[in-house]
Amino acid sequence: MNLIGTKWKPLILFHLLEGGLRSGVLQKKIPGISNKMFTQTVRELEKDNLITRTVFPVVPPKAEYKLTTKGKSLEDILRRLDQWGLVHSN
Repeated sequence: MNLIGTKWKPLILFHLLEGGLRSGVLQKKIPGISNKMFTQTVRELEKDNLITRTVFPVVPPKAEYKLTTKGKSLEDILRRLDQWGLVHSN
C-alpha cells in the first residue's frame, strides 16, 4: 500500500495499462490533479520502479510514461478496483 496508496497513484497507473502516454495526455485524463502534484506523483512512481519516463529531444520537450514490468504486475488489482468502484458508485 505504501507504493500505490495515495489519491493519484492508482489513477495514473490505471491510465497507463493500455500503453505509454505523453505527459500532457496523461495529466488531462486525471481531472483535478495539479501540475505540481502530477510531477510529484510520477516522480515517486518512477523512483519505485512502477513507471518509466522517456524524454525525447524535441521542441517542445516530449516525455512519455510507461508501466514497467513491476507496474504491469498491478494490472489485476487496478482493474478489480475499477470494477468495484463501478459497482459501488451508486
